[in-house]
Amino acid sequence: MESYLGLFLSAFLAATLVPFSSEILLGGMTASGLFSIWGLLAAASIGNTLGAVVNWGLGRYCLHYQDRRWFPVKADALEKAGRWVNRYGRAALLLSWVPLIGDPITFAAGVLRIPFAVFLLLVAVAKTGRYLVVLGLVDRLVS
Repeated sequence: MESYLGLFLSAFLAATLVPFSSEILLGGMTASGLFSIWGLLAAASIGNTLGAVVNWGLGRYCLHYQDRRWFPVKADALEKAGRWVNRYGRAALLLSWVPLIGDPITFAAGVLRIPFAVFLLLVAVAKTGRYLVVLGLVDRLVS
């Protein structure tokens, strides 16, 4: 159980604006054969989705701090992410799994006041899809 919690926390951190990666841990746990694939998928997907919810909340409620040095999103990253969301609409949230641009997109979704239910659905689909691909790749490599 502690291992699943560790994966959950790793995935959670990876989805926030803190630079972190959960795929290596997920891959190692999968390759070990000691864990349920469905348990790993659930822990990683839920953790990563909830981390993105933190970004949405920061964008929605904390933007007035954006000129502070400690603020986690730089103006250029926010501007770029905002252009993606404005250009592609809510569908841009399906790119929330992409390294470097995904986290700012989830932040921009909060800034742009994308409804939470829509945000949660699209981000959960994207994040779960990414982890399904990782699990599939690891399975092919170790089989």
